[in-house]
Amino acid sequence: MSERLRVALDIETSLVYGRRLLEGVSRYLRANRPWSIYIEQHELGSDLPGFLKRWNGDGIITRQASPESIKLLKRRHLAAIDLGDIHPHLGLLRIGSAQVTIGRMAAEHLLERGFEHFACCGFEGEHWSQRRRDGFIAEIGHAGFQTSVYESPSAGLQVWKRDQQRLVEWINSLPRPVGVFATNDMRGQHILDACARLDLAVPEQVAVIGVDNDDLVCNLCNPALSSIIPNPERIGYEAAGWLDRMMQGETPAALDIEIPPLGIAVRQSSDVFAVSDPTLAAALRFIRERACDGATVTDLLNHLSVSRSWLERNFRKLLNRSPQAEIRMVQIKRCKELLRTTNLSLEKIAGLAGFEHPEYMSVVFKRETGRTPGQYRSNGSAPVGAAAAGGNSISAANAIDVKKRNGMMI
Repeated sequence: MSERLRVALDIETSLVYGRRLLEGVSRYLRANRPWSIYIEQHELGSDLPGFLKRWNGDGIITRQASPESIKLLKRRHLAAIDLGDIHPHLGLLRIGSAQVTIGRMAAEHLLERGFEHFACCGFEGEHWSQRRRDGFIAEIGHAGFQTSVYESPSAGLQVWKRDQQRLVEWINSLPRPVGVFATNDMRGQHILDACARLDLAVPEQVAVIGVDNDDLVCNLCNPALSSIIPNPERIGYEAAGWLDRMMQGETPAALDIEIPPLGIAVRQSSDVFAVSDPTLAAALRFIRERACDGATVTDLLNHLSVSRSWLERNFRKLLNRSPQAEIRMVQIKRCKELLRTTNLSLEKIAGLAGFEHPEYMSVVFKRETGRTPGQYRSNGSAPVGAAAAGGNSISAANAIDVKKRNGMMI
């Protein structure tokens, strides 16, 4: 029996992106010959492990590559692949996300929603953030619009404390309604926090989309954060395949392989059509916040102090549907979410979606979707963790809609 190849996986385990990279490596190894693996748990940004100075291994996949560490790896004659996004080119085969494509996808998402004002919020000096920003600006510019940009240092609580007020002031200075691209999910959370401090309606006045689709971060946000879904599992899988071939003597033809994102997880922070009329924006916000409390069109009219004819006319002009249809759409969307992600009874779901009786909810649900709630729960969507295209898993938590570049997948 031949000796197993010895491989170090220098990938952070503290972030969901790093763990998904490792899942991709694992998937490759399950389908091919196993390696003798060394993995050291650490955070992104840690130094290259000191053991490599003495380690007599065959290869390494790293997210920590730097000009200094490259010299060490070359002295050790290790087959090496860089999965990092910090430095542009280090002379190693680099496999990573198509950052410019990510920025363009964010721009397309906000343009499709009718926005005419755009902004990008990222981190200064971060190569990955700058490339996402550049893709966003290019796509927005191609559509004939300009982008306001805000960037600040990325490290540390003290930096965030100093930056927080500046970010609030920048958000407040933007023309509204505005679509904002955050170059990662944590930046998206910062923007949503600033909007809350300013009492700005999200997504009606400020729509926000991030990157990474970190379920925990996105769902801790209020409202839940829309996010572009990268494909780290594929990156990890491709990295393992290339390292395997390199350890057997093959030389890669290119030094930079980019993996496109899977699509967009559309959550509440960008699930809107841009509305410049403040009364209509207030109407949509009221419906979004109160429809599942059982609010009616009469409640909406009392809240806005406008006539029913004005409201009906302008809703049909803007959305091609009535205020009542908009209320029903929000309620049905909530029903779908609860049917997909919980085992709650229909009676409980009806109450949480703003229906007085489960029987009436079932009638409305069947009329709107063509299926009963029970049928939808059984067959309506892939279960949480179901396989998506390419063997990757996309969580159905929070009833996200996954927008692929070639169409809609519900």
